[in-house]
Order: sequence, then structure tokens, then C-alpha cells
Amino acid sequence: MKIKFDENQQYQLDAINAVVDLFEGQPLASGAFEFSLKNDDLLFSELGLGNRIVLPEETLLENLRSIQRRDAVIESENLDGMNFSVEMETGTGKTYVYLRTIYELHRSYGFKKLIIVVPSVAIREGVMTSLRLTQEHFSTLYGNVPVDSWVYDSRQVSKLRQFAQSNTLQILVINIDAFNKQANNVIHKENDRLSGYRPIEFVQTANPIVIMDEPQNMESDQAKAAIASLNPLCTLRYSATHRN
Repeated sequence: MKIKFDENQQYQLDAINAVVDLFEGQPLASGAFEFSLKNDDLLFSELGLGNRIVLPEETLLENLRSIQRRDAVIESENLDGMNFSVEMETGTGKTYVYLRTIYELHRSYGFKKLIIVVPSVAIREGVMTSLRLTQEHFSTLYGNVPVDSWVYDSRQVSKLRQFAQSNTLQILVINIDAFNKQANNVIHKENDRLSGYRPIEFVQTANPIVIMDEPQNMESDQAKAAIASLNPLCTLRYSATHRN
């Protein structure tokens, strides 16, 4: 049995366009470029390639307000950092929407590094199943764009070098518990296989767009600090039951 996906559900397209239009005016990334680590004046091209955004905050805020007016949502007075919440009712295809949004952001602006953060192993496995089931569907829609998608495994942290250095679309799925304890998690420790760098530094260099699935379950101070440690370009927070 083969699952067929309908790519023309208008409410899903509206949700996808709400995020894509947030970056209206952002030029398409032409290719590889170097990134510097925070608080360091040197460029570390060997660490990898990162997303970047050139739009000023004023443009992002006006784009946000335009989307909110269009969707009859109360307009924001200012940006809440670079955190954006997408509210979708249960059963409307939230996972499909944010997976397809990844491809749209890549096609429209050239964003290549994305991380899906989930609050539990069960949701993580559900996301990986969705990635597998939609692979052919998205390949057809987006011209067989090369993409790597995989689950973070603390026993294979060297794969984070691939995530950072690859110039193709990268989707990393990670459970919040895998990196929210800096004293204990492998991702925060220096690693000889990574030339003495901490694995998290490769993630930070990628400046990933972070998609949070069920963010209301990741709102402790520790979880917020963990998300911030990824050095996200922005966070896209998808839920039917936002607390904040």
C-alpha cells in the first residue's frame, strides 16, 4: 500500500506561506560562504557553512505584521527575538506542513541547515516516519533536490561535521534530552575525532533554522537554554496548544 499526499490543501498552503512570506525580500543564497563563531574574530571555514539572513529587523517585523493582518491575527508590536509560533489544530497535518516548509524555504531563499527539535522519543520516531513516507512526494514536488535527513546519535557525533560542512539541504532530528544538560551530554564535550572541537560548535556554525514540535513541552529554563545553545537563525514553533 502506498500513501498518496494531496499537495493542494489550501489551509496547509496558507500555513506554509505564512512562514515563507516572513522572509520576503531575503535574496536566494548563491552558494557556500564562511561563518565566524560567536565571540571570535577569526573565520573557521573548516567548521562548515551556515544559514544567514540579511533582512533588517524592521523588514521582518513588517512582514510578520502583514501575515498577521492577512490571517486576522493580532499584530505584534515587536519581534520576540527570532521566535515565531504557528498554531495549527490537531489533525490538520502539522508535521507535513513544517516538512514541506523546509523545502519551500530552501527553494525560495537557499536555507540549507534545519533542525527539528522534539520533546520525546515517540514524537521523534513519528517525525522520522513522516520524512520517510513523504520523501518521494517531496522529491516530485521539488525536482529531486538532494537532502539528507537523520536522527542525532550521541555515539556518532562526527556526523555533525557533515551537517555543518555539507552544501546540500540537511535536516537533523533531535530529542531535547540529547543536548539540554551541558555538564553531561556528549554534544557539549570536546572530541578528538572532531579536531578537539565540541560537537555543538559545528551545529552553531550552521546557524540552523530550528523547528520546535510541541514547544509547550520544552519551556523550562533548561530547555530554553538548550535551544539557544544551537545558535538558531530563528525558531519556528508548531503546536495546537501553545501556552505562550
